Amino acid sequence: MNNPMQLWFSEAQTPFVDFSLKIDRVLYTGQSEFQRIDILESKEFGRILTQDGQITLTEKDEFIYREMMVHVPLAVNPRIHKVLIIGAGDGGFVHDLLQYASVEHIDLVESDPMMVEVCKKYLPDIASKLDDPQVHVVFEDALKYVRDHQNFYDLILVDSVDPFGPGEALFTKEFYGSCYLALTETGILINQHESPFYAEEATTMQKVHKRIVQTFPIVKIYQAHIPSYPSGHWLFGFASKGLHPTADLKAETWHSLGLKTRYYNTRLHVGAFALPTYVEEMLRNVEE
Repeated sequence: MNNPMQLWFSEAQTPFVDFSLKIDRVLYTGQSEFQRIDILESKEFGRILTQDGQITLTEKDEFIYREMMVHVPLAVNPRIHKVLIIGAGDGGFVHDLLQYASVEHIDLVESDPMMVEVCKKYLPDIASKLDDPQVHVVFEDALKYVRDHQNFYDLILVDSVDPFGPGEALFTKEFYGSCYLALTETGILINQHESPFYAEEATTMQKVHKRIVQTFPIVKIYQAHIPSYPSGHWLFGFASKGLHPTADLKAETWHSLGLKTRYYNTRLHVGAFALPTYVEEMLRNVEE
């Protein structure tokens, strides 16, 4: 009896937990100056992008991450014109930002040109707007780039990777201080805030939170459920100089735009800032 070969991809989410997916085939494997990039194909999650063996996105659930990064700030400040994206070379954020007529200019700073090339070829739906004339892709060190732009952006989206190697500078107090200076007076910073569930992720989350709280007067954390991310429970940070993520929510204005979303809505927006008690305690420990 012939048994068909089975191919599995396993991501080590902790030293004791693996997240495994059955893979149909490997579409691409490459090593850039910065990292290894793989594109895998699966029946359950569609195409999967990994960086150094860690899942960056899957076609099945990337919309959750993308929508919660983009629509939360735009629903608070509908007059966002200039946006800086750090990382996110897959182009997903761009896809949603360009739904807003108010957004006039997007700078995307990505350290790795190979990331953009691979996503354009193998994730064309997600990367479809990267060539839009309103989008300017810059291959440069993000910390240096932010330092050179003061009082310019209405929104900064930080899609940082793990706090070691090429992404380490994006987890420093200096970086968040530079982001503060790069924002206008009504500017908003949104960052992926890691997961609170596993110990290593939780420690990183607390370090990031402490540095942002030391920099911005308003810092609030919100959450989403993303099945392919470690533990499925993921946090995001909302930081600003003056706007509050729920008190300043412009729900009626956002609804009037008629945007179609699959995860985000303004009811969820408010509820996402209601955190579990154990997460509140972890945040309070570093805030104090």
